[in-house]
Amino acid sequence: MTFSALRPLLPVLVLSLLLPACSGGYRSRVLDSPATAGLKGHQKPYVINGQLYRPLLDAEGFVEQGLASWYGADFHGRPTSNGESYDMYAMTAAHKTLPMGTWVRVVNVDNGREAVVRINDRGPFVAGRVIDLSYTAARELSVVGPGTVPVRIEALGFRELDAAGRVVYRPARYAAGPFAVQIGSFAVADNAQRLAQDMRLRHGWADIATGYVRGTLFHRVRVGKYPSLDEARSAMGQFARSGYANCYIVAVD
Repeated sequence: MTFSALRPLLPVLVLSLLLPACSGGYRSRVLDSPATAGLKGHQKPYVINGQLYRPLLDAEGFVEQGLASWYGADFHGRPTSNGESYDMYAMTAAHKTLPMGTWVRVVNVDNGREAVVRINDRGPFVAGRVIDLSYTAARELSVVGPGTVPVRIEALGFRELDAAGRVVYRPARYAAGPFAVQIGSFAVADNAQRLAQDMRLRHGWADIATGYVRGTLFHRVRVGKYPSLDEARSAMGQFARSGYANCYIVAVD
């Protein structure tokens, strides 16, 4: 089972599953809650051997240094964290927190060789290691022989072609907006309605999204329509300072 196969079940739930290709058979726990109900499995926080990891939803400006390792024939054809089959001959890699689909530049700091790879898996879960490369990528960076080498990672973004057919990268962000801030979740509909009405008067837009959690229907109050993630984050901070400590950002239609 991959992370992406999971669905939200409980208000705060720990789900156990086998990690995909590069994990080496570790057991993991994916943390599910109302705050992560709209995320795919591989976007949700997870725990490996007691260590909590929070996948990034925005990789702009991400840079990291550490050891690169690689995985090959033993994992060829196994499912990766985003549901693809691992192809040891493709230019892919595993990372613990970068958004799936992010292209990254990996530079071997010992010899200056570099490669551009796409993140499609989670790992490696070994101290000091920051990325697990496919066999082909590892061969290009001279990692296959020594097994690990020091590298520098730079997130480039999601790859696409411009009007002239040239490869370009756009910021690696999962959601494009608009965004709202969810400030409360109620089992009693009247409580949600009162709060939503108050927020409409103060902020101009609020709605109520409903959903069942373990057989109970919850009414979730969402406020504001912010065109950018930065604006939504600023608003979330203001709501938190106003007493809505457990608020969080959601994408809205």
